[in-house]
Amino acid sequence: MRILGVDPGLGITGYGVIEPSRDGLKLIEAGVVRTSLKEKISHRLCSIHKEVQSLVDELRPDVCVLEDLYSHYKHPRTSILMAHARGAILLACAQRGLPVVDYSAKRVKKSVLGNGNASKEQVQRMVQGILELKEMPSPNDVSDALALAIAHVYMSRKL
Repeated sequence: MRILGVDPGLGITGYGVIEPSRDGLKLIEAGVVRTSLKEKISHRLCSIHKEVQSLVDELRPDVCVLEDLYSHYKHPRTSILMAHARGAILLACAQRGLPVVDYSAKRVKKSVLGNGNASKEQVQRMVQGILELKEMPSPNDVSDALALAIAHVYMSRKL
């Protein structure tokens, strides 16, 4: 089973595909989809949509794991922009028949690190260790996406 983790963002959307095996978790591919601030939001969303469709077509995941939408009263614009990116990702997955699972950032951190308030660097280091990577995954969007996929594996085993 291949799991696609996606950390939605309008400027940078991180993604990572992993595959569980007897030996642990294997990294298939990870990276980012970047859009330019100079482009209109409609073009940026179209780029995210097309890239996610291409990833699904190429890497053939069995499920997509997205960070659940959150809102912070100090930064409402962030959640609105994230919602736009999530919409483009959800549409791409739906068009490809790919099921989507949502987890909150706290739930992912608690599952992967045992601490729902872990820092971005702690997430990066834990993902690096779990996937036995030579370097920490960067930027944070990539490590967050991989953490989503890892958390789904861990939580699915508990079911």
